[in-house]
Amino acid sequence: METLVQTLAVVATMANAVVYGTDVFSAIVQRPALAHVDDAVLTSTMGQIHRFGDRRMPVPGVFGLLATVATAVAAGFGGRVTAAAAAAVAAAALVVWLAVYNKVSAPVNKELTDAALDCRTAPNARGLQRTWDSVINARVVLQAVALGAMCVALLAS
Repeated sequence: METLVQTLAVVATMANAVVYGTDVFSAIVQRPALAHVDDAVLTSTMGQIHRFGDRRMPVPGVFGLLATVATAVAAGFGGRVTAAAAAAVAAAALVVWLAVYNKVSAPVNKELTDAALDCRTAPNARGLQRTWDSVINARVVLQAVALGAMCVALLAS
């Protein structure tokens, strides 16, 4: 059981690290860079980024969440209380991250993607980006909590 818990924890950590890294990049590089482009460039660039990101990022996101939940369950059945609790904290952080993403980020992504695919500038491109930016730090913190908790789960397994 210990090997299963450790394997699941490693898979969860690696998959969630992809999302964490993407969000950190967005917070510390993408956000300030976009402040220096016009609305047409912002719409086109972010629309295309979200076009591909919204298709591809669910893969590590789903693997990460499923492996995190599986880690909690396997650790619980294996009597690894600390590992199970840590993985449960990570899973809760990921569920909250997903709720924030679905409520705030995804609708903005769709509007910018639709505008980019139509080769038009979103009428409120800057406002849309501000809305998206308003939750990126929270998303980073939630992913960091999840990764930290998975490290605890791995160490405790």
